[in-house]
Amino acid sequence: MILFVAALAAAQPAERAVTAPGPGGPLAGTLVDAGKGSPIILVIPGSGPTDRDGNNPLGVKASPYRMLADALARKGVSTVRIDKRGMFGSKRAVVDANRVKIADYARDTHAWISSIRRVTGAQCVWVLGHSEGGLVALTAAQRTAGICGVITVAAVGRKIGTVLRQQLAANPANAPYLPAAYGAIESLEAGKRVDAATLPKPLQKLFAEDVQTLLIDLFAENPAALAAKLKVPLLIVQGDNDIQVTVADARELAAAQPRAKLLLLPGVNHLLKVPEGADRAANIRAYADPNLPIAPAAVEAIARFVTR
Repeated sequence: MILFVAALAAAQPAERAVTAPGPGGPLAGTLVDAGKGSPIILVIPGSGPTDRDGNNPLGVKASPYRMLADALARKGVSTVRIDKRGMFGSKRAVVDANRVKIADYARDTHAWISSIRRVTGAQCVWVLGHSEGGLVALTAAQRTAGICGVITVAAVGRKIGTVLRQQLAANPANAPYLPAAYGAIESLEAGKRVDAATLPKPLQKLFAEDVQTLLIDLFAENPAALAAKLKVPLLIVQGDNDIQVTVADARELAAAQPRAKLLLLPGVNHLLKVPEGADRAANIRAYADPNLPIAPAAVEAIARFVTR
């Protein structure tokens, strides 16, 4: 029995820390190596202080990126999941993590691609972007050097301002604040900063002064237009139980890029998990559940896409 357990342990994919050059210091990540010659996916995190495992201090503890990496490794696919510039292991890369634009994250993506190819010998790297990371992946892939293809997961296809309005309106508790929120979004879409102190208190963090540079940049982006210009393969993955990004966004991306493959997952939420319950409360509880597995259909489709 001891020898059998040892053999199983030896068969586990190797995991090790890796780095890429950042503006002022190293960018940090974790490589899960599924073996020589395996396809390799770079996982770009979503918005806010989201770490390489897919968690953040605002209540997300479900570790979706770590679980996805482990599941893909069992399918023979390697991954590198990363901390964004100025955050967590990449804290020394920049002084202020909030003074950033999507183009900066795209440059970091290419720094990672170069480093991964050097470390692993891979000819090219697949880029998977989750949520806001999907926009980063689409932006980075406008320059195709070293990129095998793009996978967007729960990524917006419409303008960010439109999506944010919908997200806010979906929660009945936000009703008293919607006029002020819509006014702030309209100003930022026009490239004008807002005085967060004049907003209702629940909105002040969302539209905080230190994140408005990024918000203005985000609101100016057009994900569908970026998808339309892609020259590499594109897989669009979207759950139909996502309370942040909708199937409409996935269809918008697919309509813009007819060569793309669209995968709609029944019952799957924003973190690629199936909540234990159909209501909004159950969906939100899944964000804090690290034991809830990643949807097998998502793992299978991603693995098939990069190994075909």
